[in-house]
Amino acid sequence: MTPDIARRRHWMSVLAQAPTDTLLQLSEPAIADAEFELIRAPEIGLVQVRARAGGTGAAFNLGDMTLTRCVVRSHFGTTGHGQVAGRSKPHALRAAQLDALLQTPQFDAHLHQRVIEPLERQRQRARHTEQRDVETTRVDFFTLVRGED
Repeated sequence: MTPDIARRRHWMSVLAQAPTDTLLQLSEPAIADAEFELIRAPEIGLVQVRARAGGTGAAFNLGDMTLTRCVVRSHFGTTGHGQVAGRSKPHALRAAQLDALLQTPQFDAHLHQRVIEPLERQRQRARHTEQRDVETTRVDFFTLVRGED
């Protein structure tokens, strides 16, 4: 995987997992003057979720999940894709718009600083809080060996 692909994969993950309200609030000033053409308007659908028994076993169909997707083209000619879990058309649209702009060198650094990095910090804080909360309920099981065989 090239560094560009890994970088884009990272920002798309951050955009998809961000809380919708926070994403819209952080990104509004950055995209206010940008123009976009809708290639695929935000639409809600289902995707089949596959899983593996034990994480490594045979694959099986776990069930369906709601997904919202959108595709836009910026006036710079870059195409942005947005895919988010759930039923949020504004979230998918904004993720697609930001993806298109993040591929443009003149917006990349600014958007990373103003949108991606704050969302990433928020996601890390939420994970840390969740891990701390889970750790408080952890139970360690042990077996006491009695010496009698």
